[in-house]
Amino acid sequence: MKYFLWLLKAAIFFTLFAFALNNQQDAIVHFFFGTQWRAPLVLIVLAAFTLGVVVGVLGMVPRWWKHRAAAQNAAAAGANGIAPVTTPAVSATGNDHTLPQPPIHGI
Repeated sequence: MKYFLWLLKAAIFFTLFAFALNNQQDAIVHFFFGTQWRAPLVLIVLAAFTLGVVVGVLGMVPRWWKHRAAAQNAAAAGANGIAPVTTPAVSATGNDHTLPQPPIHGI
């Protein structure tokens, strides 16, 4: 299995390397107010991918902070001996059954 994963990684690398070699022609990106950027096409694609990853990560940061704060609050409540609040589940027949709740871990 380890050799298969290495073979898969090598195939992906050589495919991307061949893509880079085949797209070395200059391309022009036109910005606002007449500015432009002339660079090889592979660099433009790489820059667009990198910019997309950065925007995606920055978009997730507030949610990460909220989940981290919730996890820290849950850990602090557990350290103080306060049990997390659980609500009993109600079955389809209307009988109240107390089912074990999954732990709150902030993920």
